[in-house]
Amino acid sequence: MKKKDFITLIMSTVGGILFALGMCMALLPEWGAMVPGVVIGIIGAVILLVMILVRRKMDGKPAIVFNGKAIGTTLLGVFGAIVLGVGMCMTMVWSMMIPGIIVGIIGIVALLCLIPVVKGLK
Repeated sequence: MKKKDFITLIMSTVGGILFALGMCMALLPEWGAMVPGVVIGIIGAVILLVMILVRRKMDGKPAIVFNGKAIGTTLLGVFGAIVLGVGMCMTMVWSMMIPGIIVGIIGIVALLCLIPVVKGLK
């Protein structure tokens, strides 16, 4: 295993676990840990973002690339993730099962649209 792959593995595991734990703490009222959950979730998200920068640096690429395609795919990915998350909240937290499923499917379709945008159609 290459060094960059090992570092990516460790950072993504730690960041993912912290982010998931923070989300559970914030969204489960039985735990009563909204504020600490948000803090832990933000720490996990920051670790995941730093992991991307470290990985690009170890690949010899610039940390951040600004061009039209990168911005467009980022916006589409953020939109899809937010819509999917809202759909999940609608079904699990707000007891709106059918509308939540519809909104979640719209988010999944938006995320699936990233595949041809990033890879291209052949």
